[in-house]
Amino acid sequence: MRRFRRKFKRPKVSWDTDLIKENKRISSEYGLRRREEILRSQEVLRSFRQRARGLIAEKNAGKEKILMDKLRRIGLLTAEKAGLDDVLALSINNVLDRRLQTIVFRKGLAESPLQARQMIVHGHISINGRRTKFPSYIVNVDEENGIVSLTSKPQPAKRAQEAAKGQAPDAGADEVVAAAEPAADAGSGIEEKDENDEPAGEGE
Repeated sequence: MRRFRRKFKRPKVSWDTDLIKENKRISSEYGLRRREEILRSQEVLRSFRQRARGLIAEKNAGKEKILMDKLRRIGLLTAEKAGLDDVLALSINNVLDRRLQTIVFRKGLAESPLQARQMIVHGHISINGRRTKFPSYIVNVDEENGIVSLTSKPQPAKRAQEAAKGQAPDAGADEVVAAAEPAADAGSGIEEKDENDEPAGEGE
């Protein structure tokens, strides 16, 4: 029987109120379902920071270039002149921002992070023509433009802008206005009919 290696480390303190509140905030913001997803992202960040600290002591220009190129390729570093100190300054939010689930939501292909997760798991999202069913997939910078929905049309530009700003899209406002306009028109027509009708018996 094959035994899978655990890809994260559990916290030393099992019950930390501040940590629990922070994990809930992160899970709500990014649409995560399990605490293990946060722990895996922390492990990814920890591995990059350990490599950066080792290179600061080793001063190996070749290995440093390999690490920097990889971090730029996956979008964790954007500046061309970023150094090892910038790697140490990365946070878990930088890793979660590069997840496929987050990018699908911020591109406006879904109305919420949870809907983006559902679309990915059900196989409705493709990257450069290839279906990907893993919400935790780390998207490369050159793959972002190739992310498309296979079932629904892209959301309007306004909704994409709201998703990029981290605001909840106002999906119901247009529906409420559209439903109110016919009712208003129907009411005005009834009033006009009452004013124009002649009272019964006036012409006799």
